Amino acid sequence: MFFDLGLIVFVVLAVVLSQGEAAQTVIPFAASHGLSLAGCIFVINSATGFYQHVHNRSITESCARALLGLMFGLPLAYAIFSLVPASTSHRELITLAAMAAVATVMAHRVYAAHSRTQSRLRTRILIFGSGAAAKTVGSTLREADPHAQIVGYFAGPNEDESEVAQAEMIAPRGTLTETARYLGVDEIVVALSERRGGSMPLRQLLDCKLYGIRVVDIATYFEKTLAQIKISHVNAGWLIFGDGFNQGALRTIVKRVFDIIFSAAILLLTLPVMAVTAVLIKLESSGSVLYRQERVGLNGAIFKVIKFRSMRSDAEKDGKPRWATLNDDRVTRIGKFIRKVRIDELPQLFNVLRGEMSLVGPRPERQFFVDDLINKIPYYAVRHSVKPGVTGWAQVRYEYGSTVEDSIEKLQYDLYYVKNHTLFLDLLIMLETVAVVLTGKGAR
Repeated sequence: MFFDLGLIVFVVLAVVLSQGEAAQTVIPFAASHGLSLAGCIFVINSATGFYQHVHNRSITESCARALLGLMFGLPLAYAIFSLVPASTSHRELITLAAMAAVATVMAHRVYAAHSRTQSRLRTRILIFGSGAAAKTVGSTLREADPHAQIVGYFAGPNEDESEVAQAEMIAPRGTLTETARYLGVDEIVVALSERRGGSMPLRQLLDCKLYGIRVVDIATYFEKTLAQIKISHVNAGWLIFGDGFNQGALRTIVKRVFDIIFSAAILLLTLPVMAVTAVLIKLESSGSVLYRQERVGLNGAIFKVIKFRSMRSDAEKDGKPRWATLNDDRVTRIGKFIRKVRIDELPQLFNVLRGEMSLVGPRPERQFFVDDLINKIPYYAVRHSVKPGVTGWAQVRYEYGSTVEDSIEKLQYDLYYVKNHTLFLDLLIMLETVAVVLTGKGAR
């Protein structure tokens, strides 16, 4: 972080000093503007999550975050240094240097997120617990990050049966606090299977926190590490009293303006593609080019989603709703292609302009499936507290799925979005959607 901030100021001052005699009059302006730009880049990188310690961030996601940072950082650099007095010599060169420094910072962020050096500096994690929950935390962390430094497992007072290999258990060196300090632990993940009286040594955990050791519960751990909210390890109290779920008026207005501007722009750019798609659908099979189907939207309201028809006209001739599957034989040849590259979703932009959907949000489902899933999956209805989206966090993070188990996995990403949604996250999801379209991956 300090390297990034220092780099911007250093580059700007280095260019100024290279100007010789004129440098003396320019340095005060360059230093103040350089510090202002460095502060702005710090805010941008913080908002895009570059300074968060996430174990399983892909190179694609890091590049998307960097691109998002550049979208804001480069115009800011130009705007800030355009305030330098016009009489300043080589003002254009200084401005270009500042913009180059911003680009270098973003490239460094991507490198730092995936370099071996960072792997050697991973947070030292102690897992408090030895049961099934603790074992899940350990295996998940190792799968997400092979270089993760798990120092071991510390058994809870009332955990009778351990599911962790004995070799991975930590021999206590006094209390939990004393053991954590002795091992140089940076973070403790509380993953106790049993929480009866005496199982949670609150005083010791508080002491750990006072000594600078981060203490997180299992639900928060999964949220920060996997960018999802694990249904199996969350309760209503955690959702109610934790942070997030900000649905303020300002956020609603900003999101609506964002939806109108971007959906209108995308519609204009893709009109030729949509026209060709309509012709090809009509040539291949009889029936309408578009189809409308009832879906559940914000607060459970019913609306009709608009999409290009990708299946045969008699796809549900028996009248019984069916999940669409990965290699569904009801899909036409043109349908397979437009579903793969998401062209079939483009007409939903009209739903966005009408205010029934948003560009980014949970995928809208049919009432039949919603009723079934609400009865089977806890907190499923929470996803209806925001508008459904053309694309979403679950769509870019989870492969294709058409079962209740898949719905649970996707819901965990949807809950994360509903809890943490911001304009920056929306922009990131849109950038990742482009990557998904280009690679043909992702959920449908």
